[in-house]
Amino acid sequence: MTSKSIETQSLLHHWRESVPNDRLAHLVRDVARAQMRALQYRLSPFGVSFGHWTFLRILWIRDGLTQKELSDLAGVMEPTTFSAVKAMERMGFIERRHLPGNKKNMHVYLTDAGRSLEHVLVPLAEEVNEISADGLPDRTLSLVRNALVRMIENLAHEEETRATLVGDAGD
Repeated sequence: MTSKSIETQSLLHHWRESVPNDRLAHLVRDVARAQMRALQYRLSPFGVSFGHWTFLRILWIRDGLTQKELSDLAGVMEPTTFSAVKAMERMGFIERRHLPGNKKNMHVYLTDAGRSLEHVLVPLAEEVNEISADGLPDRTLSLVRNALVRMIENLAHEEETRATLVGDAGD
């Protein structure tokens, strides 16, 4: 057994035996961690880290973003994005350039090599999703998806409410 499979087995034991009723946030995080490990295992032969995968996914949908926009969409700090972008540029996956007449913002564009990875890497992510959902009926998957989206909506609403209250308090 590899150290990664031992780690996943430990998570499984934790949830089944140790704390089967622990907070949902911990369970969601652990599922995401197990999925990330499974995907990283599949990405590594292509020299792509999970962090790079996150940025590539965004750029496959919307190429030419500024580094700030890329940071915001990935949910990471700008220095993290800067480091990842520099590494992906060295790897030949992306290129950075200024738009004509705008020397302030650096935009990130996929190269042909970066774009071609989509057809190789996306099926790997789909495979991880299929493995993690194995044995779950379509109705259950739909319920889980809808519940998780609703949870995001609830948290977004709470953030807006809190921001409004903080904004009003600062007036």
